[in-house]
Amino acid sequence: MKQGLNDKWLRLTAIPLVAVVANFVFYQPDNGPEDISWFKALLISLAEWTLLLEVARLGIVVARRKYPRLTQTTQRILLELGWFMGATIVQRTAVTYVYDVTEFWGYPLPGGTYLVTTLVSFLFILPIAAIYEGQHLYRQWWTTYYEAEQLKKEALQSQLDSLKAQINPHFLFNSLSTLSSLVGEDPKQAERFIDELASVYRYVLQTNEQSLTTLDNELHFIRAYFHLLQMRFGRSVELDIAVDERYHAFLIPPLTLQLLVENAVKHNVALPAKPLTIRIYSDNASNLFVVNNIRKKQNSAPSNQMGLKHIFTKYRLLKQPEVVVRQTDDCFGVMIPLIQTTYYERSYH
Repeated sequence: MKQGLNDKWLRLTAIPLVAVVANFVFYQPDNGPEDISWFKALLISLAEWTLLLEVARLGIVVARRKYPRLTQTTQRILLELGWFMGATIVQRTAVTYVYDVTEFWGYPLPGGTYLVTTLVSFLFILPIAAIYEGQHLYRQWWTTYYEAEQLKKEALQSQLDSLKAQINPHFLFNSLSTLSSLVGEDPKQAERFIDELASVYRYVLQTNEQSLTTLDNELHFIRAYFHLLQMRFGRSVELDIAVDERYHAFLIPPLTLQLLVENAVKHNVALPAKPLTIRIYSDNASNLFVVNNIRKKQNSAPSNQMGLKHIFTKYRLLKQPEVVVRQTDDCFGVMIPLIQTTYYERSYH
């Protein structure tokens, strides 16, 4: 067969084994030393089966070259069966005819020998051919599965990279817009804003290349980020964090909370009399919830949900449970599964 199939061990074991079994089946008990000894008959059987199995093996090579793909399994098997049948009929008929005419075994062959030898030989070939085909199907399936997984991962990674390129500039643009509005109104507040912005963006640069960060780090970051929002919106925005401390060591994709908070501010009206309230809390099933009240801006452009797509993509790449979004008339919430540290240690160490 083609190089790389590594069937040497199968050929070295299958041919002698079949030769011994076939000799046991076909060797007549009344054969004596004056005719053909059992050992000599075994050597003849070995030569016959080497020829027949090598020809059958050639048929497998031809079938795989003509129909190599997993989707062509039926055509490949049919071609192999036709080849095996033809090769067996020709070889066994020719050999049996020579034995019969020459009385090679010391006696004329009984009636029906042609059919029996051909049928038994064909049945001997089938298990060996099944082993070859089973190996080929397994390799084809694994290759197809691996390639599909790689393509899926590459597609998701490409999507994630594209999302990153859009989200980081978006965050910076919003921050600079806020700074611009503060410079003329309150220079001291603008100076404080610059310090907070530097701290926040340092976190963005440090963690955005990481797959995961601790929830404790993310909560510290979101408090700093929300402080920037309050410099702009004042009491129009409120943040309530109620996360059980036992989950602080759990993991979460970086900037997940920032994206959800940013979306809440972007798509809702925030007024001192009717503040936008964002709640971040945990449950007993290791889930984190980010919930905000809804007061949609009038004449606002439809959301492309870029931030949510970013989070969904990260969780798919990490092969974690799905992020769940729930929305009612007056409330929007996102459930984020927290990731245990054992997952990080298993995957990245």
